[in-house]
Amino acid sequence: MGEPDDETVVRTAAEAAEGVVFAHYRQSDVRDLDVTVTFEEGVLEVDVYLNAPDDEADPEAVADEAALAARDAVDDLFDADDDGAA
Repeated sequence: MGEPDDETVVRTAAEAAEGVVFAHYRQSDVRDLDVTVTFEEGVLEVDVYLNAPDDEADPEAVADEAALAARDAVDDLFDADDDGAA
């Protein structure tokens, strides 16, 4: 089994980031969410912009947590692939 393709990496990261955001906020409370994921030449970049009320959670902290979760999800994806290749 080869490494995950770029599309799988990007989708996995984006889904993980969105999952964190919507674990903190109801979808209707989020005014704007932009998750930008690029994966080129083995380098993952994740940017999360979140505009949401700060009465439930700090939007900046949630955006940071979402970006970290995206990176962790991709690490897990590659770790699972490494385990399967052994």
